[in-house]
Amino acid sequence: MPKMKTHSGAKKRFRTTGTGKVTYQKGGRRHILESKNSKRTRTLRRKGYLSGAIEDRVKVLLVGR
Repeated sequence: MPKMKTHSGAKKRFRTTGTGKVTYQKGGRRHILESKNSKRTRTLRRKGYLSGAIEDRVKVLLVGR
């Protein structure tokens, strides 16, 4: 059976940490930043972490089984 390919969209959006968690960059920090307050843009700088069943599905797309 051939190897399972990595999902192109998933590899651009998600990354796995050393401990196996899946991180992503939060949306809403590209443009129209003047109308968003400082607290909001500051919190959007942080990484987002997936959890639960969604994390498992993304790991399958990234690595395959």
